[in-house]
Amino acid sequence: MTLPSFRLSEDPGPDFAALVRRMGLSPAVPDSPVDARLTITHGTTCVAVRYSGGVVMAGDRRATSGNFISHRTIEKVFPADRHSGVAIAGAAGPAIEMVRLFQLQLEHYEKVEGAPLSLEGKANQLSQMVRNHLPAAMQGLAVVPIFAGFDTARAAGRLFQYDVTGGRYEEFDHASTGSGQMHASTVIKMGWRGTLSADETIDLVLRALYEASDEDSATGGPDLLRGIFPVVATITSSGFERLDDEDLEARYLSILGQVATERGGSR
Repeated sequence: MTLPSFRLSEDPGPDFAALVRRMGLSPAVPDSPVDARLTITHGTTCVAVRYSGGVVMAGDRRATSGNFISHRTIEKVFPADRHSGVAIAGAAGPAIEMVRLFQLQLEHYEKVEGAPLSLEGKANQLSQMVRNHLPAAMQGLAVVPIFAGFDTARAAGRLFQYDVTGGRYEEFDHASTGSGQMHASTVIKMGWRGTLSADETIDLVLRALYEASDEDSATGGPDLLRGIFPVVATITSSGFERLDDEDLEARYLSILGQVATERGGSR
């Protein structure tokens, strides 16, 4: 292919994309969603629950590609900065890239301004990122996060949910996303109380993810054989803190004992 040449009156200007379209080199618009033609890895169920001291966020570890389990140890809960976190569901690749860019933007803002962005500002920034991702979402690469943090100005935990268009909605008690969200949120609704302690809230989200994994094939449950457990973190005035697997294993053994008792010895 030779380089095109134009008369002065036909100068295409500095817009390279316009030049490509003018030369008929633009790729055809796909006639079907991307995930109908490619194997796309998806992350699933995440929850966040507010309690008096802050917020607990949790996400299972399974990622699926169609009817296959593509990853058993994917992480879906990340610190956004010291006092906030984000949990992802949807197309795993774009979701993780979005989280990394979000972390970088918050760090850059703090370095430039000398102070962290307000929690409301962080929620708005993530909303804009989800909105900018809408063209990819329309092709089957949707990303639907949960954002939560400890608002140092209010001295309280706060939760924000999103839709694929970038709509941002603050939730007061709990939030969930992903394919198992209906089952997980039902358990949380039944067990949530305003007087829950941090330990009780952690146990509640673990039970919610367990019940979701029992009903939703894309949600992974605790894997005692491999030592794989959900990612669980608390966000308080002290910051974002992830629970270790030894703690989660002990909690799940207790939960499984309760389930066996409730179901007459059958888990």
